[in-house]
Amino acid sequence: MDADAVAEKVRAFYERHPYPPPVDSLESYRLRWQDRQRRRADFRIAWPARPYREDHSILIAGCGTSQAAKHAMRWPEARVTGIDFSATSVRSTEALKRKYDLHNLEVHQLAVERVGDLGVTFDQIVCTGVLHHLADPAAGLAALRSVLDPAGAMHLMVYAPHGRTGVYMLQEFCRRVGVAATDDGIGELVETLGALPPGHPLTILLREAPDFRQPAALADALLHPQDRAYSVPQLFSLIAGAGLTFGRWIWQAHYSPHCGVVARIPHATRLAQLPLPEQHAAVELFRGTMLRHSVVLYRDDGAHAPRQPSFAGDAWQRYVPIRMPDTVCVEKNLPRGAAAVLINRNHSYRDIYLPIDAREKAWFDAIDGRRTIADIAHARDAQEEARVLFERLYWHDQVVFDACDDSPR
Repeated sequence: MDADAVAEKVRAFYERHPYPPPVDSLESYRLRWQDRQRRRADFRIAWPARPYREDHSILIAGCGTSQAAKHAMRWPEARVTGIDFSATSVRSTEALKRKYDLHNLEVHQLAVERVGDLGVTFDQIVCTGVLHHLADPAAGLAALRSVLDPAGAMHLMVYAPHGRTGVYMLQEFCRRVGVAATDDGIGELVETLGALPPGHPLTILLREAPDFRQPAALADALLHPQDRAYSVPQLFSLIAGAGLTFGRWIWQAHYSPHCGVVARIPHATRLAQLPLPEQHAAVELFRGTMLRHSVVLYRDDGAHAPRQPSFAGDAWQRYVPIRMPDTVCVEKNLPRGAAAVLINRNHSYRDIYLPIDAREKAWFDAIDGRRTIADIAHARDAQEEARVLFERLYWHDQVVFDACDDSPR
């Protein structure tokens, strides 16, 4: 099929099976994001060195039934624009806009590839779970790049292939058998999945993601008319081809050779000597079960592109660490020599945790979102230990940094 035919099939699919399913209440989401420190940490993932502000412009590209409304609620001072080619998704978003009086939100029924029709640029673009459903993902990403401000940031999420092996096997099964995306077809599919052999690659996903059995999720995963996935090298190629540059992974520890069990394998030293893209590609293969890749991207045209923190030189001493809001500090049943263990509850892999000793815990406890690393580890003879700790905290997704000297605390 040509691109227009593919796009029409995908649009018709989402009219029948909107995903995520429409929601009536965003109250718990609103309460969660009332925390300014949560918003501040979220901002610093994309912009470590940009002055903090809450009135930036945000595009939610392929906003679905609620994502644009959530961002308008998360950032009440921001100007949020949602686009989606599904009329059902736009109606659902408009209903939430009216219910919660979201004056900072506007919604358009518009394909991602035509985002330039809006005639404006954005500080931030969020495109998650969308690009891999387009007939031409490269064209869609290039269109988004064209409306990204030179100093802007993009949050992109696409499917990863290895963890979805079972999904693609069942997609092919459904095509061969002729399973239709109807209520009866989905009901029969649920029953069929219950009979999968224990060793089937899909059984892990079914066991660890119970919502996968919900009709809307099942249809989106197994009966979608257009779906592709990207390995790390394929994703880097897609990014470069669109005139963008890699900033960071949303959850960096998943890809780092210094985090979790990867740091303890015989090949760890050799792995850590590879260029960063090769490290990430190798760790993806070692872990083997990644379902998606979430990245922060910038335009590749140089001077205006934001930069992520670096621990080369001395600038790191002026960074203000900000704790990630979903980190927990465990102080019981600890490994030998540890005063605590730090765990980010968003991590998918249980082997990723960070033991810290008594001195390191004192420094971690001193993080208040105002003091610099130098202020926290004020002893001159502790500089190297502080650099090592805060770099480890960064790669383990325990902190982000405010590297902007004039940012309000």
